[in-house]
Amino acid sequence: MNNENQNAVDSENLTVSGEISKYLSKEGLDHSPLGSDNLGIEVIDVKPNLLLEVVIALKRFGFNYLQCQGGYDEGPGLKLVCFYNLISLNDFEKDLELKEVRLKVFLNRDGELEVPSLYSIFRGSDWQERETYDMFGIKFINHPHPKRLLMPEDWKGWPLRKDYVQPDFYEMQDAY
Repeated sequence: MNNENQNAVDSENLTVSGEISKYLSKEGLDHSPLGSDNLGIEVIDVKPNLLLEVVIALKRFGFNYLQCQGGYDEGPGLKLVCFYNLISLNDFEKDLELKEVRLKVFLNRDGELEVPSLYSIFRGSDWQERETYDMFGIKFINHPHPKRLLMPEDWKGWPLRKDYVQPDFYEMQDAY
C-alpha cells in the first residue's frame, strides 16, 4: 500500500474504504464499506432509514442510473437483503470506464421488512421493487403501486425465501 491512491482502512471492521465510501463519509452519511465484489466494484451497507439520503448523494456524485434492484435470502433464520446496482453514465464517452457501486440493505426477517422506495428518484425501480416484494415480502414505503407482480394477489407467502413451504396446490379463484 502506497501513495495517495491507497485505500483507507476502517479500523473497526478492517474493511477497505473505497472512493465512494470516502465520498459518503465526507457528506456525513452513515454507512459501512463491505469491500469489493469479485469484479472489483465497491459494495456498501446502508441502513434502511438512510437509503434515500445515500442514493440522492450518489446521484449528485454522478450515479444517475439504477441498473438493477433485487433481493436475496441469506438462509433460514438469517437476513433478507435488498440490493441496488448504480452506475454512472455521465462521463462514459470521455473516460470509457464504467463507474459502478453496489448498495445492500440488510433486514432482519423477524423485524420490519420495510425499505423506502426509490421510485421518486429512479422510475425504473417500479417493477423491480414490486418483484422483490412479491418474492421476499420486503415492502417499499411510498411505492405508487405496492402490489404483487408475478404471483396472484391472494398468494400466501414469499416464494424465494429459503424457509418458504410450497403449498400442495393452488386453486384459481375467479380469475376472470
